[in-house]
Parts: sequence; structure tokens; C-alpha cells
Amino acid sequence: MPQTLPHVRRPAVPGLGRAGLTTVLLGAFLPMLDFFIVNVALPTIDHDLAAGPAVLELVAAGYGIAFAVLLVLGGRLGDAVGRRRLFVAGAAAFAVTSLACGLAPTAWTLVAARVAQGASAALLIPQVLATITAATEGARRARALGIYGAVGGISVVIGQVLGGLLVSADLFGTGWRAVFLLNVPFALATAVFAVRWVPQTRSPRAAGLDLPGTALLTAALLALFVPLMEGRAVGWPLWTWLLLAAFPFLATAFLVVERRTEAAGRVPLVPLSLVRIPEMRRGLGIALPYFTGFGGFMFVIAILLQQGLHQDPVAAGWALVPMAVGYFGASLAGPRLVGRFGSRVITVGAAVQGTGLAALAAVALADPAQLSVPRMLPGIALAGIGQGLIGMPLFRVVLSQVPAEQAGVGSGVLATTQQSSLALGVAAVGTLFLGLVPGLGMARALAVVLTVQLAGSVVIALLSVRLPHSVA
Repeated sequence: MPQTLPHVRRPAVPGLGRAGLTTVLLGAFLPMLDFFIVNVALPTIDHDLAAGPAVLELVAAGYGIAFAVLLVLGGRLGDAVGRRRLFVAGAAAFAVTSLACGLAPTAWTLVAARVAQGASAALLIPQVLATITAATEGARRARALGIYGAVGGISVVIGQVLGGLLVSADLFGTGWRAVFLLNVPFALATAVFAVRWVPQTRSPRAAGLDLPGTALLTAALLALFVPLMEGRAVGWPLWTWLLLAAFPFLATAFLVVERRTEAAGRVPLVPLSLVRIPEMRRGLGIALPYFTGFGGFMFVIAILLQQGLHQDPVAAGWALVPMAVGYFGASLAGPRLVGRFGSRVITVGAAVQGTGLAALAAVALADPAQLSVPRMLPGIALAGIGQGLIGMPLFRVVLSQVPAEQAGVGSGVLATTQQSSLALGVAAVGTLFLGLVPGLGMARALAVVLTVQLAGSVVIALLSVRLPHSVA
């Protein structure tokens, strides 16, 4: 049987206090917010910069691609040079690149700034989970991870509402630019607060960079994400299919190189021994359908509300508030529930989420012509509660047995899975939905994709029963 890594006692470091936790959570909130807030501003960007559909896709996708591709590297760098140091550098870089986005004179300049912004986010995000893992323990860690999960979900809805408000308000004539400029003072404040309140942690055994592994992981993720995010906008030319065909070969090559690097006694970019930890392996297996479904759900609902039900961006954002409240409440209750019921909370969450998706599908099929926001709200709220019950324990499960000196790379693997799956959900579920709309109409196309996502809830429930009942 594969052996799990032995538990390594963490060297004494200053604890992560309330001010420090607030600081790192703000550092997590800003990049996750920017993943979604730009979607509301895209029509105005197109009007002002004459971007066109393909370039607009790059404005959204360039950030997500750079973010996902560099996350594991960001975690490894934090392990090696210090997580607070990388957190401060990432927050400062996020402020600078956000300013560059807000001042971009042309569409292609904006694309370049968004790629740089995604790269800075990849420096920032892994340090959040790694710092929580390395500088807290017991009930404090459980509570911190629960709040982190809540922040991730709430940022999606706040992104939709805030983006619509900022674009509509046209503050000082900035229009869509305010969506990016708002980040600057908050990111700079995050960097300053981190110096004062976030403890410095790092791996006691600094490792050099795994250049072959980094190159292969980057190539594999680019081969997957570029065609998925850009294919629909450019009409699926041959190169998109060639890149998708290359992905499994590049992914296999990455795994072979990482296995050989670790067997030779060197430190790979992703130590595959981490995946032999049952909690991490099974937790990542749940994370893939969970985040894929979540990303697809948010994209489809946003399209339905704005294009199908003709809600303006602000009203569409407010329609998702019941989901945000359900998600946030379930996430905050999660630590107590996990302490009492263990990993079965995830099983219950999958059932509640599935019930919400089924209720939405039933409403869409019952009378497509009368589909409305009030009729959708119960299903949306149930889905949010279920997603919160899954997401909070999931972070705790995946990271529960990761050795402290590998907290950065473990957090990077989890964050990469999260961001990759969100992007996959938007691309795959979104493409399915938009492809079905011309023949079936909005309501029936929604019912079909919700049924697919309901199958994902069943997979999550089945996988969750294989998790250890108690969660460290």
C-alpha cells in the first residue's frame, strides 16, 4: 500500500492573530474578486477600446490563464524565500498591475496588464492558505479555513454586484477603469498590514526551482486553457484542437518528470508523494467536480439573468445575494458541524446542493415562459448552502495532513485545482449552455446543464463517503 508522509512537527512561529488573518483574507479576496468583476465591464471596454470578441475573451482569459499556470510555482517560491515576503511582493505587484489595467490606453495593453495581474495574483494566493496552515492549528485553523472558503464564494457575488455598480456610477468619468483602480489602495494597504501583522513562515529546507517540471506544467495548462477559453471566440480553428490533443501527452510527461525527480532525491515542483496522502488525493478528487460545477453555475446563471431575463448587471448581482448569504452562513457554521459530524458534512452539502439544482431545473421546465427571479430564489439559496457545506470542509480535508514545510506547495496544488476547475466550468458548461440555447431556448438549456451539474453533486457525494470520518 502507498505510505503517507509522516507528520512533521512545525517549528515554533508567531501565531496568526485576528489582524493577521484579516490581512491575508483581504489578500485572498482581491484576486478572487477580479476573476469575476471584469465580466460585467466587458461591454463597456469593448465600446471604449474597440476590442472585439476575441480580444475581450483575452481580457478575461489572460488573467485566469496566468493565475492558474503560476500558482504552484508561487507556492514553491513562498516555501523557499518566506511566505510573508512573497505575500507582500504579490500584494504590491497586484496594486501596480491593477493600476496598469485601469490606465491601459488600448485593448492589447489591457490584455498584457491583465496577464501581469494574474501572475501577481499567483504569487499572492498560495501564501494565504500556506500561512494559515503553518501559523495556526486546531480550532483556530478550522475557523480560519472556514472563513477562507466563505471569502471565496462571497467574492463571486460581490464581484457581480460591485462591478455593475462601479460601471453604472462612472465615478469621475472613469467608467470601466474604476473596476481595476479600486484594487490599488486596498492592495497597497494589504502589503503594509502584512509587514506588521502577518508572521514570517517558510520551509526549513529551501529547495531550488524545478525548471523542467515548471516548463511542462506551464505547457500542459496552456494547452488546456488557451483553446477552452479562446476557442468559442475565434471559431474553433485547427490550432485549438491540436493544443487540446497535446494536453494529455504534456500532462503525462510532467508526471513522469516529477516522479523521476523525486525518486532521484531532488525536490520536484509538485512532490507526487503529496498525492499519496489519502486526504489530499480524495479531497482533490472532490474539488474537481465541485469547482467545475461552481464556475459553470455562476457563468450560466449570470447569462440567464442578463440575457434571458433582461436584468441589468446590478439587478442580476442582487439576485445572487440569497446564494451568497447561504454560502457564507454554511461556511461559518462549518467548523462546528465538522467537529460534530466530520467529513459527512460534505456528503450532506452535496445532497443540499443537488436539491437546489433539481429545484431550479424543475422551475425552468415547469413553465419556461414564466421563469423569473422570484421563482428561482429558493433553488439558488439551497445551492448556495450546499456549496458552502462542501467548500469549507474541503480546504480543511485537503490540507489536514500536509507537512508544514510543504504547506506552500500543497496550497499551490489546491489553488491550482480550484482555479483550473473554475475556468474549466466556465468554458465547458458555458459552451454547452450557449450551444443549446438556439434550439431549446434559455430555460430548457438551463435545465439540461443543471442536470449535468446535478450528476457532479452525485459524484461528490459518492467520493465524500470514502474520506476519513474525522477531520484534523
